[in-house]
This record gives sequence, C-alpha cells and structure tokens, in this order.
Amino acid sequence: MKRVFLIVLDSVGIGEMPDAASYGDAGTNTLKAAASSPYFEMPNMAKLGLFNLDGVEWHADADRIAGRIARMKEASRGKDTTIGHWEIAGIYSPKPLPTYPDGFPREVLDRFCQATGRGVLCNRPYSGTAVIQEYGDEHVRTGDLIVYTSADSVFQVAAHEDVVCVEELYRYCEIARSQLVGEHGVGRVIARPFVGESGSYTRTPRRHDFSLMPPGTTMLDQLVEAGKKVIGVGKIRDIFAGKGISEYVTTTGNADGIEKTMAYMEQDFEGLCFVNLVDYDMLYGHRRDIDGYAKALSYFDRKLPQLLGLLRKEDILMITADHGCDPSYTKTTDHTREYTPFLMAGPGVIPRNLGTRDTFADIATTVLDYFGIAPAFAGASMLSV
Repeated sequence: MKRVFLIVLDSVGIGEMPDAASYGDAGTNTLKAAASSPYFEMPNMAKLGLFNLDGVEWHADADRIAGRIARMKEASRGKDTTIGHWEIAGIYSPKPLPTYPDGFPREVLDRFCQATGRGVLCNRPYSGTAVIQEYGDEHVRTGDLIVYTSADSVFQVAAHEDVVCVEELYRYCEIARSQLVGEHGVGRVIARPFVGESGSYTRTPRRHDFSLMPPGTTMLDQLVEAGKKVIGVGKIRDIFAGKGISEYVTTTGNADGIEKTMAYMEQDFEGLCFVNLVDYDMLYGHRRDIDGYAKALSYFDRKLPQLLGLLRKEDILMITADHGCDPSYTKTTDHTREYTPFLMAGPGVIPRNLGTRDTFADIATTVLDYFGIAPAFAGASMLSV
C-alpha cells in the first residue's frame, strides 16, 4: 500500500531566484534570516540534507545526507500561495495573479455592492488585525462591509458576526468569487469574520477561502481518477477549490496540522496526504518576526523524528515550500521570490543531491511516477534519477 505525505512549509524559501530583482526581492533569503535567530535549531532537517542544498553555503552542511534533496525553481510568474501550490501540483502559470496595491477598481466594487445590497469600507491593502480596529466601529454602525486586500492576490471581506452572520458573509464571498474572474480573477476571496467590542475586536477561526478553480489538470485530479485517495490537511482544499480532493481536514495552526498529519499516517489508505503548514507565512513571515519564524521551524524539526518514525515500508515523506516570505526584509511585508527546498525520505528512498530543478512541477511528476501514473503536464521525476 503506497502512501506519499507531501508537507508544504508555507513560505520557507531558501534564497533569491535569478529574477528576484524584477519582483523587488533582491537579496532575500527566508531560511537564512530565520537561522540568524538564537532560537533556530534544525538538526534533524540538517541530517536529511537541508543545508546541503544548492545555494546554502552560508551554513555548515552534513557529511552524509539521509534524504533525496533538490533546490526547486519556480517556473511560473508569481510568488504567492496559489501559484506556488498549483505548480507543485503540475500547473504552470505564465502570468501572475492580479494584485491591487491601490485598491480595487470602482467597477469591481459597484458590482459587488449592487449584488450584496451593502456598501464598502476601506478598499486598500491592510493588515487584517489592524483593519477591523480602524473600520470596525463604522462597520457596526452602518452595516457596510470591510473590503481590503494585501500584497497577495486576495479580495478579503471582514464583518462582525453580530452584524453579518457567518453564513451570510460566506454568501457574499461566493458572490465576489463568481464576479472576480478573467482580468480580475484574484487567487482567493477570503471571508474574515470577527467579534468583540469597540477597541478590542478579534478575528474568529471561521475564516473561509474561496479560491480560483485550477485552470488545468493537476496530480490531484490524476490520482483520484486512478482510484487513489487524496487527503488535504490545512488550507489545501481551499487552494484547489476542492478539485481533486477526496477528503480534507482544516487546522488551527502548525502544531495541529502536524498532529493531524500523524493521525493520517496511522490510517490505512493508498494515495497522497497533502499538507500545508501556514504559520510560517501568516504569523511570522508577513509580520517580519524573525524569532517567531525560527521557533516555528525548530518546532517542526523536533517533530520530524516522529513523522519519520511513522513511515511504513512503502511510504514516502516529501517536504517543500511554495515561495519565500523573508522575515528580515523590511522594504515590504510581501512574499519574496525565492528558490524552495525539496527533501524526500522513506525506507525505500536512496539519498542523493539532485541539484537545482527547473520547476516545482517535478514534485507532482515524482508523486505520479511513484504510483505508476503518466503525468498530464511537463515535469521530470526525481524518484530514481
């Protein structure tokens, strides 16, 4: 019974890509920034070969590596979660998803307001925690929706649960998702419910993402078509709009995501368990918290022996990332255009450094190769080279 556990350490980039300057990201290196913290300890990832990857000469490497490793180059244009995960699953994106540094055009908001019957507040890139403090009182008084974005391709709608019930907020976001296509096809529409009183509003865990449908066939689709199970842990289901997902579970953070992954490792199934651990990006990268980022990476490293210990004879563990989000980079709080790591381990995996790969899609090709499925997209398997 073959199983693959693919874990995405969201935003753990390992150094600027050749075109990073064109994205405003020259000199960025997420892993190196985290390693500058006194809280950074990753001896178990080091044994797999994390510091033997191309471009990681700034850290002492291991004499012998226990994993099959590679530095991954993103072929798609962009540096966001959606495009990164899509390419990991086999979809190349020749154009970045649209972003709105000056807010959404009037025609976009007018259509949304007409369909929802509510006005709009803010319409600017904003911190999700700050926007509800600044606009929360006006929202409660008027019922107008707080619409904001970020450096990512997102249309976010915040509403107090006592003003707009969560189900109604989800309906508004479904309306936005149906409208935001083509030229304005943002990667995600995100419902952001909050609660509390003036001066102390807080977001609730009932966030929900409404993603753009993947524009092509992914490894997830092919696995399901072949009768394999595809389990999404964390925001995987949202990223792929449920397409190619057999079963999913949401998570409250990295620790919960790791525990739920280990629970699946103890179950019988044949197929893929695809995991996203989002805290690196959401809690530490965008907030430029170097020590927090380092602590989160060190926590994963401490849990790695347990993950490896749960692998069965025909299991493979893959660890990668979707983009960078350098916590030391002060020019913006955006994602950063970086190479990502790929580490593969398991009882049948032969350790080897495969250098630098041309596309994240090699990961999807490798997964399909393990199950004997020919990919419906370009990519080269890393299974036995």
